[in-house]
Amino acid sequence: MHVTVDQNRCCSSGQCVLTAPAVFDQSEEDGLVLLLQDRPAEALHSEVRTAAAICPGGAISLSAGQEVGA
Repeated sequence: MHVTVDQNRCCSSGQCVLTAPAVFDQSEEDGLVLLLQDRPAEALHSEVRTAAAICPGGAISLSAGQEVGA
């Protein structure tokens, strides 16, 4: 899984941070999403999918990505 975020679409709700705190954070300056891991471990995929689904701004995109070494 490859994760990307579009800060221009982010509305600073923080739902992603609450759902997947190992993958997302928020900027202290403006509250916009910060991506901590663009290729999270498989154990986090469910949380990341949920975060993308509930993002009110649609700022999180997921794609199938080849894992390093695959």
